[in-house]
Amino acid sequence: MSEYVETSRTSGSGAAPTGGALTVADVLALPVLAAGRPEVVTGVARLDRPVRWVHITELTDPASFLKGGELVLTTGMPLPQDTAGVRRYVDELADVGAAALVIELVRRYHRPPDPLIQACRTRGLPLVTLAEDVNFLEVTQVVHTLILGNQADAMRRTQRVHEAFTALTLRGSGPEEVVRAAAEMSGRTVVLENLVHQALICEPSGSTVDEALTGWEQRSRATPPGDRTEVSGPESWLVAPVEYQGERWGRVAMLPPPSGTPASAPAAFLPEDVTVLERTAMALTIARLIHATPWERTAHRNALRDLAGQRHHSPEDARARLAALGLPTEGSVFLAVLADVRADVRADVRADDDGGAESRLSQELRTTGVPALVGTLAPGRLGVLLALRPSQPWRPVVERLSRVALDLCPEAVVCVGPEVTHLSDAARSFRAAARVAEAALPGRPLPEGRTFLELSDIGLPQLLYALREDTRIQDYAERQLGRLIEHDTRHGTDLLSTLRHYLDAAGNKTTAARLGALSRETVYQRLRTIERLLDRDLESGEQRTELHVALTALDVLRLG
Repeated sequence: MSEYVETSRTSGSGAAPTGGALTVADVLALPVLAAGRPEVVTGVARLDRPVRWVHITELTDPASFLKGGELVLTTGMPLPQDTAGVRRYVDELADVGAAALVIELVRRYHRPPDPLIQACRTRGLPLVTLAEDVNFLEVTQVVHTLILGNQADAMRRTQRVHEAFTALTLRGSGPEEVVRAAAEMSGRTVVLENLVHQALICEPSGSTVDEALTGWEQRSRATPPGDRTEVSGPESWLVAPVEYQGERWGRVAMLPPPSGTPASAPAAFLPEDVTVLERTAMALTIARLIHATPWERTAHRNALRDLAGQRHHSPEDARARLAALGLPTEGSVFLAVLADVRADVRADVRADDDGGAESRLSQELRTTGVPALVGTLAPGRLGVLLALRPSQPWRPVVERLSRVALDLCPEAVVCVGPEVTHLSDAARSFRAAARVAEAALPGRPLPEGRTFLELSDIGLPQLLYALREDTRIQDYAERQLGRLIEHDTRHGTDLLSTLRHYLDAAGNKTTAARLGALSRETVYQRLRTIERLLDRDLESGEQRTELHVALTALDVLRLG
């Protein structure tokens, strides 16, 4: 018996196949044919051919009645006697595209003729023999019922696809939701890319982002573009063009299962997969007209947010995603930059404006030739990830970005995190830059010769300003200085200023007198009053430090 008989005994439950076209293997597994003990003589590797119909024939030229895709059933009675006639018989079936030839070895033959075997093997036509008598009419009835049932199911599934994408379009869904719906409906990984082969959106299914996007640009360029939905390229992607205002803008690709996927996952694309991708492309074309923000900008924004928030599934996924957006991820030094535009200063500077901050910063970076991603991380806060050459100085690049930000908003604060050599550490650089931004004192001048802040600029005032909402800081300042402030309020004195001058002078009373434009005797008297009110010894360096911290905290709390 053939290798197929063993397969049919393990998988042939007799249930109707679902989810795709009926194949030769499906038909042979049906009980009505399995009873005839089918044996595949040739074409075992082609049993996945779809069966469009079943045709019973006893003619010497059955091909003239076929249209392709038929499973041809015969008793063998009409087969020509001569080798040339057998070859011609098989050639005609193969030329018309018959799915397989099934011959019953009961009446005329008890083994298939060698010329028939050779001809079928030469033309790649599956030849199946039946050792037992089979009711061909029953086979036809069962198979045709299944085919018609599958067609009806396919029509219902296609209708559901159309309804789903119509609903997405009517509610104005964005590209992320459209691509996600395509991946869920098809069970395949779906990727949206632009004309320069940057993967803007990837919805993995049955794979990871790393598996889907690694080496994306090179793989995509090997897959030639087409004017219609078709399977293309060395990896057999199903691709469809996406247009914008009548011109091609990019394309959407549906990927086959990755290697190592369970055998139960279908490798070939089904007709409904084509329908899903065609409707995806159409919905994306409409969404491109509705959503004015360039999708490249949205892709950069989402990638930066996920990177800064460490929301990727793995470092490999992050690396593959950013590389697919065109950022060099190997052999680069990465630097996080934040442009903090405070909402109460310039509410009209928004990253989603066509001529807004994101596009201005991106344009400036293009002129410098520095690869980078730019996007809004939070309201009023823009993020930039620079990918620099190891020997490239970063300060001139950040200075140029700072000037653009300050041009947009004179009160903008630009903060820089430390350089990192691995993309997986970029989140750490963003966190450090965020700490600098939180500590930036509004209205305070920047360090001389610079238009940005970095970690080394965080001193005691900046640290306390960043912690100003902590009630422990507030309580500390009040416990240390509250009685002095109350005394000044009740009596109209200014002992707090005298204390400030004394602490700024590091305990030098003469200098404190000069700073306050007071006589030394007045300063001595005021300091004694301060010591009495606060129960403090101002000659103690430790206690002076405590008061200095409290006074600094009070200043930043009032500033906040």
